[in-house]
Amino acid sequence: MADNTPLIELRDLYRTFRNGDTDIDVLKGINLRIMPGEFVAIVGASGSGKSTLMNLLGCLDKPSKGQYLFNGQDVASFDADALAALRREAFGFVFQSYNLLPGGTARDNVEVPAVYAGTPRSERHQRAEALLNRLGLADRMDHQPGQLSGGQQQRVSIARALMNGGQVILADEPTGALDSQTGEEVMALFAELAAQGHTLILITHDAKVAAHADRVIEISDGVILSDPGPVEPVAAESGAIAPTDLNIRPGNMLSNLAEALRMSLSALTSNLFRTVLTLLGIVIGVASVITMLAIGDGARQSIVDRISSMGSNLLLVRPGAPNQRGWGTTTLIPEDAYAVQALDGVVAAIPEQGGTVTLRAGGRDHRTEVMATSAAYSDVRNWPVSQGSFFSAEDEQNFASVAVLGQTAAQAIFPGQSPLGEYVMVDNVLFLVVGVMSPRGASPMGRDEDDVIIVPFESGGVRLLGRRYLRTMTVAVASDADIYATQQAVHDLLLMRHGVEDFQIRNMESIIESVTATQNTMTLLLGSIAAISLLVGGIGVMNIMLVSVTERTREIGVRMATGARTGNIMQQFLTEAVLVSALGGVLGVLIGLGVTALLARLGTDVVFSAMPVILAFGCAFMTGLVFGYLPARKAAHLDPVVALASE
Repeated sequence: MADNTPLIELRDLYRTFRNGDTDIDVLKGINLRIMPGEFVAIVGASGSGKSTLMNLLGCLDKPSKGQYLFNGQDVASFDADALAALRREAFGFVFQSYNLLPGGTARDNVEVPAVYAGTPRSERHQRAEALLNRLGLADRMDHQPGQLSGGQQQRVSIARALMNGGQVILADEPTGALDSQTGEEVMALFAELAAQGHTLILITHDAKVAAHADRVIEISDGVILSDPGPVEPVAAESGAIAPTDLNIRPGNMLSNLAEALRMSLSALTSNLFRTVLTLLGIVIGVASVITMLAIGDGARQSIVDRISSMGSNLLLVRPGAPNQRGWGTTTLIPEDAYAVQALDGVVAAIPEQGGTVTLRAGGRDHRTEVMATSAAYSDVRNWPVSQGSFFSAEDEQNFASVAVLGQTAAQAIFPGQSPLGEYVMVDNVLFLVVGVMSPRGASPMGRDEDDVIIVPFESGGVRLLGRRYLRTMTVAVASDADIYATQQAVHDLLLMRHGVEDFQIRNMESIIESVTATQNTMTLLLGSIAAISLLVGGIGVMNIMLVSVTERTREIGVRMATGARTGNIMQQFLTEAVLVSALGGVLGVLIGLGVTALLARLGTDVVFSAMPVILAFGCAFMTGLVFGYLPARKAAHLDPVVALASE
């Protein structure tokens, strides 16, 4: 031979396994040299150590002691990725049980080593089809393993072994699961490959199968009993296959990601029902977050809008010392309002008092609230009249018995007719209806603001309520910019008049801020509750991915044997987890927006905004990334030998 450097050389190689406290030597001082292009058969009974030797030769396992040189390089110096590159570029495995990926077609299975070599997809397709044509499987390319006979599956595994060149083909009992005729066909194929310059290492217990090889090595109890030594390959057509370039080629990042995505989709669709159940947790979580935040934001906005509609330039003065309830307290009187009215910057100071009365008209009774206030109430409170007019300052000064009805009260007493010009008995006092207020709706506290009758302050105080002290004083300030200065002026004036701080002053801006803060807290609470379901969904993803790793352990071993690096396995399983979560996130967003739109049509106050959608989808994506990491890491760090032996 022109070059006397062995392709494979083992020097005093040991492989020891630990069983409890006992060390078991399976291989004991193996010395072996295999030259490029040889067709070697390693023969031994079951338990002789021949399969362990094959795992070491194929870099699926590491020796306990001794040296393994491949093309003159010590394999012990290779890290995990370098070993993966060596398996991918130099070795092709043919297993007794074929070890084809059940979810892929014959073409897909043949292409696996080229995927991890970074070969472009079109080039992979062409080479895979050429190999399958060469092996007589032209009409079986799109068939899955379950649709192929045993001999056809073994031919697919041989094509896979040749995909990246197949410098060294390791065949472990390749005819063990085949009938005699199919076995002869496979062995004839091996002889043809050997004649083409491939180095073949055949592991078998059958002497008849071993007889096809040019060199037969007998092993028993982990020791080589007989070995005729390297021989010249028989009539190689073009010499032995050239030594492989062992540079690690990670391939294009986008290409790797695209392949991982394609394989992930295939894996997820192969078990569609379980995938749907896994999606469900993420979908519910994302939809809940979007819906809950939309409802919370809607409730906040509704309350803020209702308060703001009263005017942001208002001060509310109530009786009672600060931080105490002022209802029923008699510390504010009309004269206080008149004094405040005279302050600079004050547009109006409206006295208000109220109570509950019974309205009677046309044989109908209705219990409602009466509001006694001034003629400026409608303008200051930004509450216009829809019919007729509001009472005037002259009506107020003359103790006129006139009233304005809210929409609810008007419909209750005068259903289906205009109340204008009609008289209504308020308790025992007759009032003329001069106007009807526009619809107002519910207050922030949920009270129907339209269920009211509004009368002049003096008329209400003297004729209906029998008191003159104020329940509330509303102060309209000329400019929003002066509201705090005016608030201080009102405070100082009332303190001077009363001699003690027996009143409370709040401006609408501070009320809005307080309500907004409260609603933000409620929205956060709702969002947190919804996020819990998203967390539960994430745990479900991790659980299913761990189950998937367990179920697909042999698949992982096959991928490692065909050259997948740690990063490739990690990327694939992480991509599956992220894909599930992202798909669940998209469906959750669509359902959440749909439910929110339905609630809006049903009258619920909701606010559509991009942030909850981005937040929910981002959380779903991160859920897949975080909860998919542990299963992906577990898969990536499996021992190839243990993975291949998994059932």
